[in-house]
Amino acid sequence: MGILFIFIYLFIVFTVIEINTAIFVATGLDRKIARFQVISMLTGTGFTTGESELIIDHPVRRKLGAFLILFGAFSLAVIISAISNLLTDSFYTMEIAYVAGGLLALLVILKAPTVQRMMKKKMKSELKENYELADLPISDVLLMDDDDEVREIAIKEDSPFAGKTFEEIVDVEEDIMLLFIKRGEINIRNKAFHTEMEAGDTLILYGNNPLIDEKFKNA
Repeated sequence: MGILFIFIYLFIVFTVIEINTAIFVATGLDRKIARFQVISMLTGTGFTTGESELIIDHPVRRKLGAFLILFGAFSLAVIISAISNLLTDSFYTMEIAYVAGGLLALLVILKAPTVQRMMKKKMKSELKENYELADLPISDVLLMDDDDEVREIAIKEDSPFAGKTFEEIVDVEEDIMLLFIKRGEINIRNKAFHTEMEAGDTLILYGNNPLIDEKFKNA
C-alpha cells in the first residue's frame, strides 16, 4: 500500500503542475514557459532566468507561484515520510486516491478550450478591476490587441528618414505612437515629435505592428 500511495501522490504532483500550467496560460503566458516555471517553483530549483520576471511582475502569477513553492515543500515532506514508512499500514491510500481523481477531473475541465477562453477573459477583467497600472507588466497594459507591439527602429546612415521629423512620416490618424527617441545616452521625449531624426537614433514606437513594418521598412 505504501508504494501505491507514493505513486498516487506523484500523480497528484503531476496533476497540480498541469493545472497551474493551464492557469498560467490563461494569464497570457506561453505554455512551454509556463510549465518550466511551474516545475521550477514546485521543486524549489530557483532558476533565475529572464522568464522568471514574467512571474514576479504579474500579480496573479505571483500568488500562484507562492502556492507552488509551499506545495512543493509540503510534497517533499510527504514523499520522504511515505518512503520512511513503507513497512507500516498507516497510509490513507483510498483517501488520497479520491483527491487524485478530483484533481484529474479539474485538469480535464481547465484544459477545455471553452474554459480556457473564459479564464483568459476573467483574468483580464480581474487585473483591470483590482490592480493599479503600475502593478501590471507592460504586456497587459499596452498590448491589448494581437497586432499591438512596442518596437525599436534604428535609423541607419543611409536611411531616408534621417533629417525628417516623426510627424512628417506618420499621420496623426495612423495607429503608431512615438514614445521617445534614444540618441546615445539621451532619451528625447517631450520634443520627440518635432525632433529631426539622425543616423544612429533609435525610435521607440508603440502601435500596430504590421503598420510599423510598412512605414519603417526602409529605416
